[in-house]
Amino acid sequence: MGEDPDRIRREIEATREEMGETVGALSYKADVKSRARDSIVEKKESAKESLMGTKDSLKSKVVGTTDRVGEATPDGEQVKQNARRVAGVAQENPLGLAIGSVAVGFIVGLLLPSSRVEDQKLGPIADDVKEKAKDTGQEALDRGRQVAQEAAQSAQQTVQEKGREHGEELASSAQQNMQEATPSAR
Repeated sequence: MGEDPDRIRREIEATREEMGETVGALSYKADVKSRARDSIVEKKESAKESLMGTKDSLKSKVVGTTDRVGEATPDGEQVKQNARRVAGVAQENPLGLAIGSVAVGFIVGLLLPSSRVEDQKLGPIADDVKEKAKDTGQEALDRGRQVAQEAAQSAQQTVQEKGREHGEELASSAQQNMQEATPSAR
């Protein structure tokens, strides 16, 4: 029995610590209520952190979008200028404007989703009407584009003719002035 009493005491202390840790771990495992509460708290904190990240991300996206909308939105002077331009086109070509408006109306109507009641009551008839309306709208849009092109071509031809007439008048006037100036110079 020549064992060292200090070493035995240290081993006993180490064993007590290990047993204390084991008892603590077993107690925690047996305490389902505390483990469930800890798990819920952990999940709650994780969800809160995730939501805060999502909130910050959405906030930055909204701020970025509003900045882009602010940049893309015309100012009052641009709106007035565009309104004057549209009014001028409407006065110069009311038929083209009417055809274009009808075409846009058809297209917007086609893009709007149909309601469940419409689908139930009208069914295939609505599909046929929509298809015909789409074709009519496309035709009206094409005709409106054609009218606008013809109007632009007509305006261009008029400008060219007027420019040629003014050029001829100016050349004639210059020639006449030269003829008048030549005898007086002699």
